[in-house]
Amino acid sequence: MSSVPSRPAVRRSSRYPLAGVAAITAIAATACSTSPSSGSGSSTASSSGSGGGKTIQVVAAENFWGSIASQLGGSHVNVTSIINNPDADPHSYEPTAADARTTAGAQYTIVNGVGYDAWADKLLAANPASGRTDLKVGDLVGIKPGGNPHRWYSPADVHQVIEKITSDYKKIDPADAADFDKLKNTFETTTLAPYNQLISGIKAKYANTPVGASESIVTPLAQGLGLKMLTPDSFLTAVSEGTDPTAKDKATIDQQIADKKIKIYVYNSQNATPDVQAQVKAAQAKGIPVATVTETLTPAGASFQAWQVRQLQGIEAVLAKATGK
Repeated sequence: MSSVPSRPAVRRSSRYPLAGVAAITAIAATACSTSPSSGSGSSTASSSGSGGGKTIQVVAAENFWGSIASQLGGSHVNVTSIINNPDADPHSYEPTAADARTTAGAQYTIVNGVGYDAWADKLLAANPASGRTDLKVGDLVGIKPGGNPHRWYSPADVHQVIEKITSDYKKIDPADAADFDKLKNTFETTTLAPYNQLISGIKAKYANTPVGASESIVTPLAQGLGLKMLTPDSFLTAVSEGTDPTAKDKATIDQQIADKKIKIYVYNSQNATPDVQAQVKAAQAKGIPVATVTETLTPAGASFQAWQVRQLQGIEAVLAKATGK
């Protein structure tokens, strides 16, 4: 990698903007009297699916979970992802009136949780729906408040979410339970095969390789790959949450790079702060290979597996370059 993208850094905030809270309150009143309509950010209700059951109206706060939900449901679901633009910041997104209408008509919702998308919790609370099933991923996988919210980068958590979504679909639409089981089996054994193979292959070949990273989004993936994260947790969290890292942490990372204690550096290209850009340049100058990941699906419209496989291949390539394996 020869240069750092010039895209401005996304500043994070786990607090919901005051203006957003007021907007949700106003939106809720509109949503209660308005049925879902077709168009951006909303879905059109359907009474029956191809298997004789019903089409489940699903709303996912983020498109990485939405992509999985759509593939697990096939023709039996209609999935709308609220965050579906690579330029949107899931931390500080402010829902629109269309988002409220869509949520009000949802039968199943998927929210990441752990403070990552607090706006989604408020959107759901402001738009209650009788009989709706809500999945909060952080609660499902046992991550407490203050923990690392980036669960879609944990291979183990991804598989746990797959199991839960399928189970919930079967409860909502029992008539199509057999189809949901088939879709899950195909997704896990065929669709995700390259993803699973890359994870197991990297872990087998490069376990305990010391690595550095720009923020906490990389931590669950590093754990899943068996890599040894040397970057201080406090620095990773600060960059992820949009706060200023300490001088001590920055000095520690600078020394790790200067001494080549890390074999590779992985950074989120959607959140390239000045500190991160400086570290990437320093790593490149020392001959430390650099790989990138992104917060949400890129390019827009990509599937979860295509996105993850591309990033895993990039990490595998720089590990091979760094270690000669």
